[in-house]
Amino acid sequence: MKKIYFLLILSLFFSISCKDDGAVIEPSISGPAVNFDINAVPYSKLSTYSFFSGDLKNLTPVAKVIPYEPASSLFTDYALKKRFIWMPEGTKAKYIEDGKILDFPVGTTLIKNFYYNTLQPNNTTKIIETRLMIRKSTGWIFAEYIWNDAQTEATLLTGEDFESGSSQEITFKKPNGESITTNYRIPSETECFACHRLDGKAIPIGTKPQNLNNIYGYSTNNIKNQLQKLVDEGYLASYPSTINSTVDYHDASKPVDIRLRSYLDANCSHCHQENARCDYRALRLNFNQTTNLTNLGVCVTAAEPVSSTISKIVAPGNYNKSVMHYRLQSTDGSNMMPLLGRTVVHDEGLLLVQEWINSLTQTCN
Repeated sequence: MKKIYFLLILSLFFSISCKDDGAVIEPSISGPAVNFDINAVPYSKLSTYSFFSGDLKNLTPVAKVIPYEPASSLFTDYALKKRFIWMPEGTKAKYIEDGKILDFPVGTTLIKNFYYNTLQPNNTTKIIETRLMIRKSTGWIFAEYIWNDAQTEATLLTGEDFESGSSQEITFKKPNGESITTNYRIPSETECFACHRLDGKAIPIGTKPQNLNNIYGYSTNNIKNQLQKLVDEGYLASYPSTINSTVDYHDASKPVDIRLRSYLDANCSHCHQENARCDYRALRLNFNQTTNLTNLGVCVTAAEPVSSTISKIVAPGNYNKSVMHYRLQSTDGSNMMPLLGRTVVHDEGLLLVQEWINSLTQTCN
C-alpha cells in the first residue's frame, strides 16, 4: 500500500510540474533575506532585491519568495513563465471573493519572469524580461527589467525606454516543433496599464483565488494547494472551501465549456469587464460570469462586424462565421484580439475556441 501511495504522489508531482508555461519546480531555500525598502524601490538592478539565490538566471527563490502558477495562464507569444510572490514579514493578504484578486498588503511584490527554452539555432534558454508589480501605499506600480545576453543581470527600464517599450527579434520553436520568428514585444508603462487597469487604477490580473485553488508541486515532498501554501507561509489569512475554480484549459478530461471559460478568463477577462479597457463591448468574460452564454457573445451581434457573414460574436456551430474566432486568428493590429501581449496566433487556444463553438447547438434569432 505504501508503495502504491508513493507512486501516486510521484505521478501527481510530475503531472503538475510539466505545464505549458514551463514553471519548473524550484524549492525555496535558506539564504540572505530579501532586500526591500518601500521608499527606494524599484531598484535599478533586479539582483539588488535578493529574491533569488546563486546564479540569478536559475531563479532559485530564497525563503519566503513563493512560486505560484494560475490554473490557466495568459498567452504571451509562447513565452514560458516563472512567477513568485513576496510579502513583508508580518503581513497577510485577504480573500475578497473568488473572482477578485487577493487584497495584498503594502510591500507585496509579484515577480513574473518571461523566458524561452527553444531559442534557435540551438534550442537555448534565455530570460527576456522580468516584470514586477509592487504594492505601495498609493497603489500598485510596474517595474520592467530587461536581461543582458550573459543572463547575469536584469536592468530597470526608465524614462523614454519605459514610455515607448521595445521589441526583440527572436526565433523559437513552438510546442508543435515549428520554428517561428517574431518581434517579441516588451511593453511600455502605458501598455502595462492598459491591461492592468480597473476603475482607473493598476491592479494585478492572475492572482485571483479561483486561479490559485489548485495543487502545485513546490518540491518532491511538498505538494499542496496553492492557497493553503500561502496560509502556511503566513501570507494569507484564510480562504473558503467553496471556491468556484478555473481549470487548466489544456486538460482534455475537463468539459470543453469549462476549459474555454478558463481560457477566456485568463486571456481576455481583465479587459472585458466593467470599468476596464473594453467595458464598452458586449462581452463579460470573468469566469464567474460566463455561465451566461450572452456574456460569452453567443448569438450576440458584434458592434463591429467583420462582414455580412461574420457578424455574430459567436455563431453556434460555425466558428468561421464567429467574430471571436476571426479576431483570435488574426495578427493584424486593427483586427486582432487581444490587442496587446501577442504577435503570433495561439494555435492551441484557437483550436479550443473552434471546438467549443462547434459544440454549441443554439439557434440564433
